[in-house]
Amino acid sequence: MMCFMASEETPTPTIASPTAADSSTRTGRARHTGHADHAEKSAPPRAWAVRLVTIGIVLAALNLRPAITSLGALLEDVRDGLGMSGSVAGLLTSVPPLCFAVFGVAAPRLAKRFGASAVVCAGMIAIAAGLIIRPYAGGTAGFLAASALALMGIAVSNVLMPVIVKRWFPDRVGSMTGLYSMALALGTSLAAAVTVPMTHALGGSWRTGLAVWAALATVAVLPWLPLVRDRGAAATRPAQNAPAQNTTARDTATRDSSGHGGPGHGGPADDGIRITRSRTAWALAVFFGLQATAAYITMGWMAQIFRDAGVSASTSGVLLAVTMAMGVPLAFVIPRLAARLPQQGPIVVVLGLCGLSGYAGLYLAPAAGAWAWALLLGVSNCAFPLALTMVGMRARTGAGVAKLSAFAQSVGYLISIPGPLLVGVLYQSTDGWTVPIALMATLMVPQIVVGVLAGRDRTVEDEAAPRSAPPASGAPAS
Repeated sequence: MMCFMASEETPTPTIASPTAADSSTRTGRARHTGHADHAEKSAPPRAWAVRLVTIGIVLAALNLRPAITSLGALLEDVRDGLGMSGSVAGLLTSVPPLCFAVFGVAAPRLAKRFGASAVVCAGMIAIAAGLIIRPYAGGTAGFLAASALALMGIAVSNVLMPVIVKRWFPDRVGSMTGLYSMALALGTSLAAAVTVPMTHALGGSWRTGLAVWAALATVAVLPWLPLVRDRGAAATRPAQNAPAQNTTARDTATRDSSGHGGPGHGGPADDGIRITRSRTAWALAVFFGLQATAAYITMGWMAQIFRDAGVSASTSGVLLAVTMAMGVPLAFVIPRLAARLPQQGPIVVVLGLCGLSGYAGLYLAPAAGAWAWALLLGVSNCAFPLALTMVGMRARTGAGVAKLSAFAQSVGYLISIPGPLLVGVLYQSTDGWTVPIALMATLMVPQIVVGVLAGRDRTVEDEAAPRSAPPASGAPAS
């Protein structure tokens, strides 16, 4: 029933496909037939359904980074408590993107079988379980395994959030992606800022300081439970009562809930998309990977750059917090602006120039202009919500968004794994920040190039459709 509400209660995006138009027409006629009466009566009110999904999106987004940033704040205590070696502790910095890449690939298949809401709900449960288990798992191996469980939940939710937004808010992709990105940035900065003082307030044990974040993940499960229940009811309700020649609202809802059709989400032909044939998909994946590389380098090393330049440890921490906090307001503004533009290349260029200016400042006068560089790099790091927005805009259908999201994020996170490690190696081998900063600035150039390519006004369905299938009516051939 969840996706029945989505298809009936939210405006359908304009798609140049007769299938979508016919489905919408038939769905409208079905409201006057006996076949759709039960489905209509059992659907929750529109305001209730939309509010529930919105709350679920915000709470889910708040939980997509605390598992990582809370650990970073207490990493030294965790190392001492578990007797963790320096090499294993260094490996922890690469585990999140690795898990995002590996587990994110499975998200579209899971959503196709169980429904996107069910998978996101399971993801929140996995996050809560991983966070409560890992401090008490006993030993480094158990800690890593429980961390991987939480990161698995984050990975599938990462991929499916754009799908949820596309299906429920097809006419508000920019604003809803902005709300989601803002909540994600808030969760990231909040966990980094309050984990240490909260740990001291709760008795000083790092185990308690890490485990307490499971409470937030548990709360995030609640709004998804009714959506899972309703979707299951729609999916299992037999449709044979409807005549073969007359598709009812119930049929439309069932197909839509699994990503196989329904208004605005394409039909079975969507499953034939070969995402690797799309140049836009590859450009978006590389853009996603390079912006993630810059973000992880910033989170892991920027405070150390300032400290080595003579800035105090406390001020360096505040500067990093300022950089991360820039994502809260801008993550809401940038997607809304991007959704109004046919091409997002100009925004990519502006963000890239801010990054280049910030790196130039770190190279020339890291201490003298520290606040300016922190602000510029904070603006540059907002390429993340822009990338999420482009995922929703570069595909016409729900199946297309799911495949593009999984591909771009999985490939992107794989690309981002070596960056922070390479910066650390260069810093150690050259005994300074000249070469690492030069590397960061160099990587910003291809990020701008592929971002402009990914921001062009085209869709992966047109580029990656099966060779035997003609392009959709009204859509340009690739």
